[in-house]
Amino acid sequence: MSENRAEVFAGAVVLAVAIGFLAYAMGGSGLGGASGSYPLKASFRSVEGIKPGSDVRLAGVKVGTIAELKLNPQTYFADATVMVDKSVQLPDDSAILISSEGLLGGNFVELVPGGSPDMLAPGGEIEDTQGSVSLLTLLMKWVGGQSGDKPAGDQP
Repeated sequence: MSENRAEVFAGAVVLAVAIGFLAYAMGGSGLGGASGSYPLKASFRSVEGIKPGSDVRLAGVKVGTIAELKLNPQTYFADATVMVDKSVQLPDDSAILISSEGLLGGNFVELVPGGSPDMLAPGGEIEDTQGSVSLLTLLMKWVGGQSGDKPAGDQP
C-alpha cells in the first residue's frame, strides 16, 4: 500500500513540473496572455523572416511581440498587429522596421521613437514602416550589376 502512495506522489510531482514547464514556455514565446500590453497596427511591403511571436525591440530591449500577421487584399501589404508593453509609450510619428541580427541571425521588429509630443493610442497605426530586405535579392543585384557595367572611360 505504501508503494502505491509513493508512485502516485511521484506521478503528481512529475505532472506539476510538466505543467510548470508548459506555462513557462508559453509565457516566453508570447503565447500566453498579454495583459500588460496594448496593440498597435502597421502595414509592411514584406514581412519575410517575421512570424507571430517574433520579438519587438526598442533600443535592443524586447518590449513586445508580433501578435498577428495577415495579408490585406486591397493593398497587398502585410498587416501586422504588434503588442507593446504598457510601460512603453510611443510618439505618433514613430517608425517600425524589420531588422536582422546579422547574416546568420533571425529577424525582429524594431521600434524607432519619433519626436512628437502626441502619443500613439492603443490600437493606433504606425505609418512609417520599412519591410524586410532580402539579402539574396541584394546579392543578386550586386553580382548582376558588376558583370555588365563598365565605366564609360574604360571602353576601347
